[in-house]
Amino acid sequence: MRSGTVAVIGRANAGKSTLLNVLVGEKIAIVSPKPQTTRDRILGVLTREEYQIAFVDTPGIYRQRNALTALMMKTTETTSKDVDALLFVHDGHAGLKEEDIVLMQKYAALGIPMLIAYTKIDIMPKEKIPADIKMLFEAGVTADIYPVSARKGQNLKNLERAIAQLLPEGEPLFPEDVVSDRSEKFMISELMREKILLKYEKEIPHGVAVIVNTFERHENGAYEVNLDIVCEKQNHKAIIIGKQGQALKEVASFARKDMEKFLGAKVFLTVYVKVREGWRDKGSLMKEFGYTEEE
Repeated sequence: MRSGTVAVIGRANAGKSTLLNVLVGEKIAIVSPKPQTTRDRILGVLTREEYQIAFVDTPGIYRQRNALTALMMKTTETTSKDVDALLFVHDGHAGLKEEDIVLMQKYAALGIPMLIAYTKIDIMPKEKIPADIKMLFEAGVTADIYPVSARKGQNLKNLERAIAQLLPEGEPLFPEDVVSDRSEKFMISELMREKILLKYEKEIPHGVAVIVNTFERHENGAYEVNLDIVCEKQNHKAIIIGKQGQALKEVASFARKDMEKFLGAKVFLTVYVKVREGWRDKGSLMKEFGYTEEE
C-alpha cells in the first residue's frame, strides 16, 4: 500500500479547496470566488484499498497585506516543505502568466515530487490547453500536467492515481473512517465565514473572524451554536447587520441550513457582531481568534 501527505498549493482562487472536496468526497474546506477563502492548513484524507492520500489544503498564494496574510503565506511555505508530494493547482481558465511559471519553478526546485492540476477546463477553450502545456515545457517545468474539472469530474481519477504513485510504500497514516483533522466546531465557524464571503463585497469579508462560543448537542440531538462575527470597523458592523438586521438574518439563515446539512441535525443558531479594530495586524487578537503559527 502507498501512503503519504500531499500539499495542495497554488494561487488564490485556483480552485484548490473545490478540488480537495471533490477528491475526498466530502466538504472539508469552504469555497468562495474571493481570495483568502482558505486561511488555515486543513487536512483531507482519501483512503482507497491500494493507497491513502492525506491532502493538506493550504492558503492560496497571495500578496501580503497584513499580519494575517503574512501568517497564511508562512503556513503555505512551511507545509510545502514537509510533505511527500506537491499538487500545484493552476487555474487554466485564468491563463498562464510569467509569475505562474515562476511559482511552479520555485516549488519544483524543492526537490519534492510534484504534479500540476490544470483546473477549470470545463469553462475554457480546449485549444488553450496544449499551448499552455507547451509553454510550461519550454520553460523547464517538467512536472506531469493533468487538465481537470472538479465541477464536472473530468480526469480526476487519472489525477488521483498519479498522485498515489508519487507516495512511498507504507502503512496508512490515519484510520479508514477519518476524512479530516478538523473538528465539527471548526467546520461550523468556517461555514459561517463562507456565507459571509458569499454575501458581502469588497474588504468586509476579509476582515471578519468567526468565533464559536457555544457548540453543544442536546439530548434530543439538536445543536446549540452561539457565535460572534468579529469585524474591524463600526461601519463594517452596520453593513453586516443591515437595515433592521435583515442582512445578518439572511446570512445566518443561509449558514444554519448548511450547518444542519453538515451535522445531520437541527441547529439553533445565535449570532452577534462585534468590532475589534485592526485585529488582522494585532498578534494577541489573532492568537485569541485561533490564527497562530503551527509548531
